[in-house]
Amino acid sequence: MNAIQIIVGSMLGGTEYVAEACEETLNKLDRNVDIHLKPDLKTILNNTFSAINDLGLVQENSNISSKSPVWIICTSTHGAGEYPDNIQQFVSDLTNCDQDLSTVSFLTIGIGDSNYDTFCKAAKDISKLLISIGCKELIALKTFDMAADIDPEDLAQQWISTNKDLF
Repeated sequence: MNAIQIIVGSMLGGTEYVAEACEETLNKLDRNVDIHLKPDLKTILNNTFSAINDLGLVQENSNISSKSPVWIICTSTHGAGEYPDNIQQFVSDLTNCDQDLSTVSFLTIGIGDSNYDTFCKAAKDISKLLISIGCKELIALKTFDMAADIDPEDLAQQWISTNKDLF
């Protein structure tokens, strides 16, 4: 089975905890997971497509399924709607990427505070970007509002468990 790529955008570390909670739940569901706290497009593409040959076919001796590769984007928003520093280069590289990513499916988790008018803007923007380059959104953007005194790690685990059939 191909590994699910969890791509993290975080300034202060809170989103990393949410991503790690997703990883923990997916591991309990016997899914292979690669988590990227400092996302690098080349590494993620290599992990995503490593067992696929030049013809686009799954290699015979690989242990991945023919199911579409899945990316989970977990990101907060920084400042006036910008991406967190650690994911900016990934987004720039993705914007300029000419590789066919039409087989990639994704889900996005946005963490933010609804007291700001840029609530989860980075998550919304990266979802739009992924769709614009041909990736398939498996389920609508999931947002967690930190203004609501919630436990986003627990909620993320529940959300992953509820949607486990997508992985």
